[in-house]
Amino acid sequence: MKSIPKLLILLALPFLAVQATQAATKKPNIIFILTDDMGYGDVGCYGGKFAPTPNIDQLAKEGTKFTHFHVAAPVCSPSRTGFLTGNFPARWKITNFLQTRAGNRASEQADFLDPKAPSIARTLKANGYVTGHFGKWHMGGGRDVTNAPLFREYGFDENSSTYESPEPDPIITGTNWIWSEFDLVKRWDRTQYFVDKALDFLKRHKGEPCFVNLWPDDVHTPWVPEGTDLKQRRHPEDQSTFDPVQEEYDKQNGRLMDGLKRLALDDGNTLVVFASDNGPLPTMDRSRTAGLRGAKDSLYEGGTSEPFIVRWPGHAPAGRVDETSVINGVDLFPTFCRIAGASLPKKVKFDGEDMSQAFSGKSVTRKKPMFWEYGRNPTFGYPREYPGQISPNVAVRDGKWKLLVNADGSQVELYDIDADRLETKNVADQNPKITERLKTAALNWRKSLP
Repeated sequence: MKSIPKLLILLALPFLAVQATQAATKKPNIIFILTDDMGYGDVGCYGGKFAPTPNIDQLAKEGTKFTHFHVAAPVCSPSRTGFLTGNFPARWKITNFLQTRAGNRASEQADFLDPKAPSIARTLKANGYVTGHFGKWHMGGGRDVTNAPLFREYGFDENSSTYESPEPDPIITGTNWIWSEFDLVKRWDRTQYFVDKALDFLKRHKGEPCFVNLWPDDVHTPWVPEGTDLKQRRHPEDQSTFDPVQEEYDKQNGRLMDGLKRLALDDGNTLVVFASDNGPLPTMDRSRTAGLRGAKDSLYEGGTSEPFIVRWPGHAPAGRVDETSVINGVDLFPTFCRIAGASLPKKVKFDGEDMSQAFSGKSVTRKKPMFWEYGRNPTFGYPREYPGQISPNVAVRDGKWKLLVNADGSQVELYDIDADRLETKNVADQNPKITERLKTAALNWRKSLP
């Protein structure tokens, strides 16, 4: 009789081993929160001086905060293209925010992202994920561009998006424009609407690995707090309107996390990444960039440096601040694939690198330089709040060095970012060899683009 328990244990071992293997290989949910036009210094845990952000700060307390995260472009459409494709966006002829056909021609760009481009959603879907996009898109559709590819062509199973997409949700687009007084869901309730959509998607697909883009259009201007007279087409762009919008946005991030907890999806099998698409405008005298030079539409740090938080219990160390790893938006494609156990598409040259080790608490040294371009001609928008925001139109960063130069070779600027992140001292003349090497690399890269 005493041998029976031992026999049961022996019989159970193969089953337990299978269960352990399945648990170890279970594909994690990936939720990517992409804020719109948030400054590096907007969030409390990044030194924010405006409305408190306790819920976003809580993500950092429960996960890892990165201080050197860059987007692929200082304006929405190309930045988002970098996230989706893992490529520098100009490779796919996206150089500015997508607009009218005439405006796109003036910006030397396509009218929409080529559906033949690599897509992280398509790749994860092919590897067993269900995929959803809820929020702003801005990679095709809107204005007079009526032939943009549908979301399913990029690999999304479900979607709900704004006017600047091929399939605007009628609940939030009562007219043929980005927002209006006739929208059933008002401007101040949009983030809540998208959070609800994401949670419903996760609930209906619980038990399946999910990839979710949650891309609200807060905190982009116009700042329209609850109670605003929507018949007014112009609204103040100052702290009086920004604070309540940011407060509501933070509240909805808290609702998302509460919802994940109710669904029992807030554990180590759900990765939550929080970021933004480009720098802010206006900067409110650089407060929103935490003093960094530049803004949206600028290749200085204020235009490309963004908050970046990874919450992944049991993987990303809680409360850690990574001040070493340099991560770019184009890195998320290969990083998410590694985390999901998905193979990268063949015959695709990715500009991004796998940064999954940084997500798990190890500082990572970047292997490849990062390149940017913005402002091919005077038709592009430029920040003009204060002198020194408008940058040269090509940039490269390799290690601690960042060089900016115009495509014609003029206005060469070199900065030691480790020593001078505010980009106050141009040290090109003191470092001629480094300057020449990086200038050549930047201009050769620019010439290689379509």
